[in-house]
Amino acid sequence: MSSSCIFCRIATYELAATIVHDDEHSIAFRDLHPKAPTHILIIPKQHVSSVNDVTNDHAVALGHLFVAARAIAEAEGFAKKGYRLVVNTGSDSGQTVDHIHVHLMAGRAFTWPPG
Repeated sequence: MSSSCIFCRIATYELAATIVHDDEHSIAFRDLHPKAPTHILIIPKQHVSSVNDVTNDHAVALGHLFVAARAIAEAEGFAKKGYRLVVNTGSDSGQTVDHIHVHLMAGRAFTWPPG
């Protein structure tokens, strides 16, 4: 954990967030600036800055983000209709917090390419 990382501080409950999922490997919370009717951020509890820093040691924690995404989609009721998962890496992609995270978005139709 990094004491200067806002997502690490949410994962340790030092900062408040609207938590929708919490388990051994991950925590998920509603995005403060949603880009869809449902916009949830899923983060590993283990600090990893970006995909560029991923190693084999992160495989279980990061793979679990997809298990959490499925569980959240089912719990929120949009699993069958569909949802989008996005991971941004670096500033050109729009990553603004240096803690790897999955954007889970649903509640509207999405287009391709995304932009």
